[in-house]
Amino acid sequence: MIYFVVMLSVRFVLGGLAIASNPSPYYGVVGLVVGSVVGCGWLLSLGVSFVSLVLFMVYLGGFCL
Repeated sequence: MIYFVVMLSVRFVLGGLAIASNPSPYYGVVGLVVGSVVGCGWLLSLGVSFVSLVLFMVYLGGFCL
């Protein structure tokens, strides 16, 4: 389980780096979506399912608009 959480945290940091390092807004959005999905998985692994669902709904709503 700890390996899974560590891999999620590494992917979360890589998603943040993808947002910050890409000058094109399209790739930045992809990094934001990947980071939010990994963040939701990280929160689910910690047992905070409601906060994870709210985070996913906020980013999904922002992505669709």
